[in-house]
Amino acid sequence: MGTNGRKRILLADDHAAMLEEVESLLRADYRIVGSVENGVDLVEAAQRLKPDLIISDISMPVMNGFEAAARIRAAGVTAKLIFLTVQSGAPYVKKARALGADGYVLKAFTAEHLAAAVSAVLAGNPYICPQLPQDAWL
Repeated sequence: MGTNGRKRILLADDHAAMLEEVESLLRADYRIVGSVENGVDLVEAAQRLKPDLIISDISMPVMNGFEAAARIRAAGVTAKLIFLTVQSGAPYVKKARALGADGYVLKAFTAEHLAAAVSAVLAGNPYICPQLPQDAWL
C-alpha cells in the first residue's frame, strides 16, 4: 500500500491518451506509481514498483499484455490485474481469466466501469464489464 494508505496502481497501454484518461479517472483515490507503453516495460516495472494493482491493455508492442501477465505471475508478483482493452471476444476473456486476471473492462466503457472494477478487484472481488459474455469469466 502506498503513501497515506492509498493503493498503488501501475498502468500499461501503448496509447498515451488512454494512459492519461485512466490516470485522470483514478488519481484522486489511488496512487499511480507508473505508466508504461509495452509489455517488456510492464514486466520490469511490476517487479520494481510492486504495485497493488496493474491495469493493462492486451494489444501492445514488443510484448502483449497476456505474455506480460504470464511473466509477471511467473516472477512472483502478486499484484491484482485488470485488463482494459478493446478485445470483447469470449476467447480473450477466457484467456485473461486463465492468466489470473481479476478484472476485464472494455475501453469503450472506461468512464462507466473502470472505477467500479478497481474498487471491486482491490476488495478481493472479480469484475467483468457487463457488456461482455459473463459465462466467459467462469
